Amino acid sequence: MTNPRIAVIGVPGKWSTEVLAERIAAKTGACPVIDMAEVTFQSSAGALTAHGLNLNEFDGLVVKKISQQYSPSTLDRLELLRVAEAQGVRVFSPASSMLRLIDRLSCTVTLQNHSIPMPDTCVTESISDAIAFIQGAGEAVLKPLFSTKARGMTVLDASESDDQLSVALTSFQQDNPVLYLQRKIALSGRDMGLMFLGGEYLGAYARVAQTGAWNTTIHSGGKYEAVDPDASVIAMASRAQELFQMDFTTVDVAETDDGPICFEVSAFGGFRGGLEGTGIDVAEHYAQYVLESLS
Repeated sequence: MTNPRIAVIGVPGKWSTEVLAERIAAKTGACPVIDMAEVTFQSSAGALTAHGLNLNEFDGLVVKKISQQYSPSTLDRLELLRVAEAQGVRVFSPASSMLRLIDRLSCTVTLQNHSIPMPDTCVTESISDAIAFIQGAGEAVLKPLFSTKARGMTVLDASESDDQLSVALTSFQQDNPVLYLQRKIALSGRDMGLMFLGGEYLGAYARVAQTGAWNTTIHSGGKYEAVDPDASVIAMASRAQELFQMDFTTVDVAETDDGPICFEVSAFGGFRGGLEGTGIDVAEHYAQYVLESLS
């Protein structure tokens, strides 16, 4: 295929979106950025359009970001991409794969069903069962089902009274009816993102927490560093990502005294960690992968 028509689905102006579009444009001559908030589907014509462009006429759509923050409406945006797939457009990664990763519970159930080691997890709508789990765990992280970079997460401690825990859980349930709790793991201030492109291990970076932060995310002040995970960590992460058939993803992993554990497989994966932590230009690798896949 000569000069395939490719667009990036992302957030205009955001570094990772723009750098991916630039890398693809350098190889094809052009690569528009499409914001899914501006996409319209009309069933009578089978058209999926944005700013006069018909997405069904592209050869490939590369999804870097579907929205600024995850929410149930994010699933609706991904469903629209299935329209383009039905018309023969290659979507990177497949919409069905991303759909299974946006909802934290969907990802967790898949990983658990395939015996991928994870922190002890409790999912319930019962306040009393949630309190019992926290008491047994000592400390637990309460997580929204739709979030990125630890947004909306909070740590609950068994030293708090049942009444205090009940108030916190009830307040959380106003926006999140399903309570998702994980035993808080002692991370020594570091976890890792292992990157996979086309199912092949590309490299890894560490996220290192800053003093006073309970999590390692960059949103909370964490920093990227180089890391060289051992073979057992890479093997576990590889098994995890294989379950979702992603074109590009990162697997969040931590090392514990009992071996590596997986927190999640990313629906989109980050570029900055690869660049700042390891010097890998992930956008360049991904752009080349997309062109080779379409050729």
